[in-house]
Amino acid sequence: MTELILHHYPESPFAEKIRLLLGCKGLAWRSVRIPIVMPKPDLVALTGGYRRTPVLQIGADIYCDTALIARVIDRRHPSPPLYSDHSAISDLALAHFADQHLFAAAVAYAFQPPGIQAMFSHMTPVQMQGFIEDRKNFRKGGNAPRMPLPDAWNALLNILPRLDAQLSDERRFLNGDAARICDFSVYHPLWFIQQAGPMASILEPYPHLRGWIGRMAAHGHGDPLPMDSADAIATARDAVPAMLPGRSAREIDGVGVGDAVAVSATDYGVDPVVGVLANADAESVAVRRTDARVGEVVVHLPRLGYRLARAEG
Repeated sequence: MTELILHHYPESPFAEKIRLLLGCKGLAWRSVRIPIVMPKPDLVALTGGYRRTPVLQIGADIYCDTALIARVIDRRHPSPPLYSDHSAISDLALAHFADQHLFAAAVAYAFQPPGIQAMFSHMTPVQMQGFIEDRKNFRKGGNAPRMPLPDAWNALLNILPRLDAQLSDERRFLNGDAARICDFSVYHPLWFIQQAGPMASILEPYPHLRGWIGRMAAHGHGDPLPMDSADAIATARDAVPAMLPGRSAREIDGVGVGDAVAVSATDYGVDPVVGVLANADAESVAVRRTDARVGEVVVHLPRLGYRLARAEG
C-alpha cells in the first residue's frame, strides 16, 4: 500500500489533529516538515497554490483540508473507525463547529502576549514579524476576520463548561467509549491553548475535560519517519494518480469533467487550485494539474467550505 506522507510543521494545531489521528490508527507515516510561513515552494508545487497546513500526499494524489484528510485515512485504515452511523450527524456537526468556531476562539485567546511568548520564544523578532505579516496575508480576500479577544473569551467560557458537563457521566470520549472525528476536532484547539503556556489556565476548572484531553493525547502520533521534501516531490513525479469515476458537477456548479476550474476556500487561505476537473461528488472535488517539478498530480479538496468555479481564461 502506498505510504502516507504528511506535510506539516510541529506548531500547527490542524496538523496535530491528523498526527493524533494517525496515532489512534497505529500507523506508520512519512513526515515532511514544511516552513511555517510563505514561501513554501515544494508544497505549492504539489498543491498548485493551496497553502494551509497540513497536506496529505499518497503518491501523486494530494489531499487538502483535515475534514477530507481524516475521511481518506479512515477509508484506507478503517480500524478503529472515526465515523459511526449511529451518531453521524452529531459527530459531523460538532467536528465542523470545533474546526471553525472553537478553533477561531482558541487562536484569538492563545495569541495574547504571554501565549505568543510561550509558543514562539524560539523565534527572533524579525522572524516573529514575518509570521505576523504572513498570517495577515493569509486572511486577505477571505471571509473570516480574526475573532476579537472579548468574543473569544466569551466563546470559551460558554463552550468549555458544556464540554466538561458532557464528559461528566464517565464516558471516555465525547460521544461514547470510542474516539470519533468530533474528538479530534475538539482536541486540536485545546491543544493549541495548552501550547500557550500561562493561557492554559483557562482549562483548570474542568476536571472531566482535562481527563479527556489526557486520554486523547495518549493516542500519540503513531510511527513517523522523517522525509525530505525533495523525496516527496520525487514520489509524486514517479507515481500515477488514482483512477477516478469522472463524476460531473455541471448541474450544480456549471462545470463538468474536463473543464478548466479553480477551487478555493471561502474563509481564509483562499489561494485557488487551478486545473482540469477530474471528479466532483457530494464530498470532494478533484483537480488534475501538471507541474514542471512533480509531473501530473490530482489535488483533492472538500466541497464543504470551498468554491468550485470555471477558471477564468
